[in-house]
Amino acid sequence: MAGVNADRRADREEPASSGAAPEPPALEITGLRHRYPDGHRALSGIDLRVEPGERVAVLGPNGAGKTTLALHLNGLLLPDEGTVRVAGVPIGTRTRTDVRRRVGVVFQDPDDQLFMPTVGQDVAFGPRNFGVPEPERSRRVRAALDAVGMAGHADRPPTHLSVGQRRRVALATVLASDPDVLVLDEPSVNLEPVARRELAETLLALGTTTVLVTHDLPFALQVCPRSVLIDDGRVVADGPTRELLADERLLAAHRLELPWGFRVDPE
Repeated sequence: MAGVNADRRADREEPASSGAAPEPPALEITGLRHRYPDGHRALSGIDLRVEPGERVAVLGPNGAGKTTLALHLNGLLLPDEGTVRVAGVPIGTRTRTDVRRRVGVVFQDPDDQLFMPTVGQDVAFGPRNFGVPEPERSRRVRAALDAVGMAGHADRPPTHLSVGQRRRVALATVLASDPDVLVLDEPSVNLEPVARRELAETLLALGTTTVLVTHDLPFALQVCPRSVLIDDGRVVADGPTRELLADERLLAAHRLELPWGFRVDPE
């Protein structure tokens, strides 16, 4: 998003000296395992690397472990085994606050993130919580709302918005905190076609490292050049989205199916 991540992108784009260390991956997950208190093992050794600027879809059937994985990416859950690193920093109890500044999670239900009387107050909540002073806080709110096409709605109550509008405002609440990595959990669910297209166009314009957790295969194809397929808590495929979605046997083996009449040809 122009204005919100501009300074950090400028820092990354400066020419590296010949002796400079290579930039660490935006996300690096190694041997990630997680078991819930009831004994259910949701993740069984996930390995995943996402480079800065990549847009990666995490695909899988219901119960595959997608949401559990997403909750590990900014420390909402911590691993039983393995590590999750953000820009080289391992997530743990001592680093969670810093990591949450770097990794923004947009939940499936926008009402989980919208609780203030107005849209503008909701979008300002994150920067205020992280101690961003005025006038920088107001600048971030304006930039975030502009990035999601909701600049004219700052004074409206979120309850007066459509589902698609609320989802875009929920995205703005995360963008205003200036994350290096954006994680979205099923962002296209229950959206009308126009709202779905608008959301995809917004994500494509941001330029932020993005992890899109979804079982909406056409949406993943539209937004993410690369996809990772997980099932039973494990990575079972990783490659170009178009190639994975063209593999009918792979999709069928993991209970995924393209909409009727929708066909993907490998490039």
